[in-house]
Amino acid sequence: MNILVATDGSDVSDTAVEHAAAEADAWDAPLEIVHVLTPETKLVDGTLVLPGEDEAVEQGERTLVQAERRAIETVANGDLEAETKLLAGRPAQAIVDRAAEIDARGIYVGHRGLSEERERVVGSVAKTVVDKATVPVTIVK
Repeated sequence: MNILVATDGSDVSDTAVEHAAAEADAWDAPLEIVHVLTPETKLVDGTLVLPGEDEAVEQGERTLVQAERRAIETVANGDLEAETKLLAGRPAQAIVDRAAEIDARGIYVGHRGLSEERERVVGSVAKTVVDKATVPVTIVK
């Protein structure tokens, strides 16, 4: 069974990647690192347009390469089976859906520690993952 970790490229998600890599190594389990694209769509002449889609994909791929490198460097023996996957959609739902698809044994996410006011307005991906997941979730601060 895989271990899934979500990254957005932030310092706290780098820490989540390190913890997930150590867990995957301890259980001899494959690690899947995901990044979720949340493009802002606009309606232009009746057609949905994703401004900056190419740039967002490129940045997402760079984020995944960096996270995979960090995961492999975290494991002392360098014998970690790690894969990356770029997802799209609402982050929490995309993470939970992917975990179900790969039969993940657990999910790791970082928590940025937004202010209570900001969290009420934009929500917390980590909290929503906990609410929706059917497997254990580890939140890293």
